[in-house]
Amino acid sequence: MGLSIKEIIPRKEIEISPLNGKIVCVDAFNALYQFLSTIRQPDGTPLMDSQGNITSHLSGIFYRNINLMSEGIKLVYVFDGKTPELKGKTHLKREGARELAREKYETAKQDEDIVAMKRYGSQLIRLNETMIKESKELLEAMGIAVVQAPAEGEAEAAFLSKKNKEVDAVVSQDYDSLLFGAKKLIRNLTLSRRKKTISGYVEVRPEIIVLEDVLKELEINQEQLICLGILVGTDYNPKGVLGIGQKKALQLVKEHKTPEKIFESVKDKIETLDEARFDWKEIFDLFVNHPVEDVEFDFKEIDEEKIKEILVQEHEFSEERVDKQLEKLRVLREKKKQKGLGEWF
Repeated sequence: MGLSIKEIIPRKEIEISPLNGKIVCVDAFNALYQFLSTIRQPDGTPLMDSQGNITSHLSGIFYRNINLMSEGIKLVYVFDGKTPELKGKTHLKREGARELAREKYETAKQDEDIVAMKRYGSQLIRLNETMIKESKELLEAMGIAVVQAPAEGEAEAAFLSKKNKEVDAVVSQDYDSLLFGAKKLIRNLTLSRRKKTISGYVEVRPEIIVLEDVLKELEINQEQLICLGILVGTDYNPKGVLGIGQKKALQLVKEHKTPEKIFESVKDKIETLDEARFDWKEIFDLFVNHPVEDVEFDFKEIDEEKIKEILVQEHEFSEERVDKQLEKLRVLREKKKQKGLGEWF
C-alpha cells in the first residue's frame, strides 16, 4: 500500500550508470511483491513450475538483479522480521481485499475476460515462508548480501543508509522509507525498464529522492514529515484523516509546527474515524524508535551450482537461459579479479 505523497515530493530521474560501485539496500519484501505482481502470465496467474510452485519471484531476483549487478551496483536485500502489531491490523484488512479479488478473478475466468483476470490475479499475491527462504538462498548464491531485520525491512534499510557510510541509498517503491529517515530513496530500480499501458509500452526510469532536498523544499523538518505522512495515511493507519490530502497535510504541519499541536488541530476528525481511528503518538513512535540493528553484511562468492540447483533442478528454469545469464556473472567476477590485481601495482 505505502504512503501516498507523490504530488509534493521533489524527485529527479537518473541513469543507472552513476550507481556503478554504489551499495544500495533493497526493501526485500517490496521488491518480491513487485516481481510477484508484475511477472505473470496473460491470464494473471504467476509463473509456476510443473508442480504448481510459484516462480515469479525467483525469475525477478535472477534476471533483474543480474542486470543491475552488470551495471556495477552492489545489492543488499533487507528482509522483514516481526510485523508490528499496528501493521498486523492492516494485513487483516488486506486479506479481506484479497478474498474479494479472488471472487472477481473467478468471475472473470468464467467470462473468459483475460484483461480482468490479469488485473485481479495480480491482487492475489502472497509471500510464504518457503518463498522467502528460497529467495534468500538464491540471492546469496548470486553474491547479493542478505540482511534480516528485527522488524520492518524498510526501517532497517533506512537505518543502514544513515549509519553505514558505505550504503548510498534505499531502494523501494514506498515513500515510507523517508519517514524512517532514509537519506536517499531510489524508486523504479528493480522494475522492468518497459511498462505496458493501454497506448503501448512506455519507458520506466529510476528516480532518486534525497531526504535533505525534500525537507528543504517543503520547508519542514523530519518530525513534521512524519506527521504529514500520518495525516495522509501510512501502513499503520492506511486511511489517514478523512478529507486531508497531501497539500492540505503540508499546510497543517507548517501552520501548527509541533506534533502535539498538529494532531490537536485534527482531533475531532480522528475521533469520527470509528474503526479507522488511530493513536498518532503510537504511530509516530514507530517511525522514530523502530526496532533496528547495526548489522554487518558481506557479499559472498557467486555459487553457480547452487543457482542452477534452485532454478533448473528444483523449478525447471531453462538451463540454456540460466547459463546465458550466468555468463554475465562470470564476466562480472573476472572484472573484480582484474580490479583486485590492479590494486597490487
